[in-house]
Order: sequence, then C-alpha cells, then structure tokens
Amino acid sequence: MRAVRLEDYGKNVVVREVPEPAVERNDDVVVKVQAAGVCRTDLHIIGGMMKEATGNPGLPFTLGHENVGTVHARGSGVSGLELGDQVILHPQISCGICLPCRNGDDMHCVHSRSPGLDGTDGGFAEYVKASERSVVKLKKGTDPVEVAPLADAGVTVYHAVRKILPYARPDSYIAVIGLGALGQIAVQLLKNMTNSNIIGIDKSEQKLGMAEKLGANWVFPSGDDGGVKEALKVTGAKGADIVMDFVGENNTPASALSMIGRGGIYSVVGYGGEINLKTLQLVGMELSVLGNLVGTYRDLVDLMSLYYQGKVKIETRTFSLDDASTALSELSRGEIRGRAVLLP
Repeated sequence: MRAVRLEDYGKNVVVREVPEPAVERNDDVVVKVQAAGVCRTDLHIIGGMMKEATGNPGLPFTLGHENVGTVHARGSGVSGLELGDQVILHPQISCGICLPCRNGDDMHCVHSRSPGLDGTDGGFAEYVKASERSVVKLKKGTDPVEVAPLADAGVTVYHAVRKILPYARPDSYIAVIGLGALGQIAVQLLKNMTNSNIIGIDKSEQKLGMAEKLGANWVFPSGDDGGVKEALKVTGAKGADIVMDFVGENNTPASALSMIGRGGIYSVVGYGGEINLKTLQLVGMELSVLGNLVGTYRDLVDLMSLYYQGKVKIETRTFSLDDASTALSELSRGEIRGRAVLLP
C-alpha cells in the first residue's frame, strides 16, 4: 500500500510503498482509510519537537492521527463491529487496565500507543491498524472528510471546553485566542454549551469573520498587543474570566495573562512557547492554568453526538497522498482555511 512516511526529521515527507497492516492481536482492527486530517502536531513531529515527548521513536514511520475509515479486518476478540462499518479513531490506543484507564483518563494510559505520533504507523496511508478500544462507530453515510479533523482537533477542544464548563457563568467573558480550526470549533462548542460572552482574537481578518459567523460576540485582531487592550475594554477593565489559548506560542501566553481577570482560568491547548508567570501573580490573582491533552474516548463519543445534531462543523480542503507535502507546507504558512484532509 502507499503511505506518507517521515524518514528524516526536518525534511519533507515522502510517499512509499509499504506492507499493509495485518491483524496480530485479538483486539486489532485494521481500517481502510477514507480520510485523514492534517494537524499542526504533524509539523511539530516532522520538525523534531515531539521526539522526547513521544519516546524518541525510530524512523521511518507513517504519519496521520486524525483518521476515519471502514473496518477492513478484525481480531477474533472484537465484538460490536462488522466488516465495512464506518469508524472514527481516537488518536490513542489505550490498554484499559492501568489506573488512568480505569479512572476514564484514556489519554494518560501508561501503556498507550499513538499511531502517527510515537513511531506507530498512522493513517496517512491506505490502511491503518487500530484497536477495538480506540474506534467509535459512525452512522451510515457520514462524510469522512467532515469528521476526520474531529478525531484529534475536535476531541481536544471538546475536552478543554468540558473542563471549564463549571466556571463559565452567564456573565462570564471567555476569550478565544487563535481562530483556526480548533478555535472555530471552540467558538461553536462554547456557543452551544454555555451562555457566556465569547471574545475571538486572531491576526487573520478572514478567521475573525468566520468566528463571528459561528457565534462569537466580539472579534478583534490581535495587533501589537495580542488583543489585550480590546479585551480589557469589552470586559470593563476587569479582564476575561477564562482565556482559551489555541496558539501557545509567539507571545500568546503573555497576552493571555495580561487580559485575564482575578480568579481567572488560563486554558492552554496550543503549545511551542513558554509561560512566564510569577508566583506572586499566580497567588495574588488566584489564577488557574489548565493544560489539555487530547481527550477521553467518551469525549469523542459525545463530540460525535454534537456533530450529528448539527452543532459542530469545520471547513475542510482535500489533498491526495501525493500532495501531502503541499498540504503540510501550506499549513505551516497559515494558508489552510479550516482543516486540510488527505484522501488515500
């Protein structure tokens, strides 16, 4: 089969012929890929940023961690799935028996595997191997291109929004920094799951317009100060109650901490930068900083329910496997509106 392979860090990916994955364990599920989302994390992996975090995986391996397809083969222990069933794959394969798994925190499984991330072959290919524990069955006729980005981008945002729900009051102000695909999903979820006031901040006028259409109450260009002045103006100088940062670099952490109010929550999804926060400010303002890593299997199930209710949508643009390098290059230059999706 054909697959998009990372062979050297810092270099373009290449399309190679590799063996098809085969069932080896009784809970294995081999999926014929219909669509695979392209994520900024793929850029971080290619650049080598993720090597230490993912256990210094050996090269080469196949990228792709936002995958949708149909069941092609299954292990003898798999129940509830038939050949041909359409599924979306949670980006992590968890063991189900460690303490984090038993607590429902799949993303912290101590024995997890992450296809397309940690050296395990992913879904930028014609077939990908998953586990019964990581597949969510979809309704017949689901558009694979529409839902592929929800496998990681969507579930990560849902997880982050779910965590701040107890603090999102009707008079709260929630600032969303970064209105790309994840930020746009966040605006939709916040609009449907809270009654709070939503502030959208981005450097792109096009993305600001999209966020406004999706339900943001105010949208501001980030400008020289990252949107701090406008955010403080809207909130009556008290600052935002919650700031959700989908960039996490290029000074957005500093901007977030400058626009946040007393007792505020800084929820971080994007990464690559640093948070410089004095303990006096942390304690004196009683701030909370929340990191967000993917989400649980249940989060993905719930997100798909919202999708089928028409409450979550995302603009997509498709590329062939041969054009994977083009998609990644355009993503790195900020030229992708919404989400790029590869079609095998």
